[in-house]
Amino acid sequence: MNDSTGCATCPGAPAPATGPTRRQVVTGAGAAVAFGAPTLAGCAGGKGSTSDGADAPGVEFPASDVPVGGGAIKQGWVVTQPTEGTYKAFSSKCTHQGCGVSQIKDGAIICTCHGSEFSVEDGSVLAGPAQDALPEGKAEVSGDTVKAGPA
Repeated sequence: MNDSTGCATCPGAPAPATGPTRRQVVTGAGAAVAFGAPTLAGCAGGKGSTSDGADAPGVEFPASDVPVGGGAIKQGWVVTQPTEGTYKAFSSKCTHQGCGVSQIKDGAIICTCHGSEFSVEDGSVLAGPAQDALPEGKAEVSGDTVKAGPA
């Protein structure tokens, strides 16, 4: 288990004590460069990733998709409605290691990669390992539609 994050499957986590032989590691390194790097880049949520609200274009959908006290995750954005008629938008990219947040439950935006939780009210950290709030975007309501995008 990786001491800094508590994650045994994260890149950089130490190999198990009964790990591969040196030859397997050297042979596998070539495959990792050829196949693993693009896969890992997708997890990082870098430029062009749909999991990073800061890079994602705006998204528009029915306001009825966003329950009071909860929210919805759409195309790189988390849109919440902490109180009736008040909408907030945040990047859906977790500030811990860049995974996309995947759940909203009991007033918390949850990243299931490592268990970080963020407030639906302001994106602040409710539970780590993340230490920084979700970046805030802009949410606008027009009639029955809500639009989220960069601030």
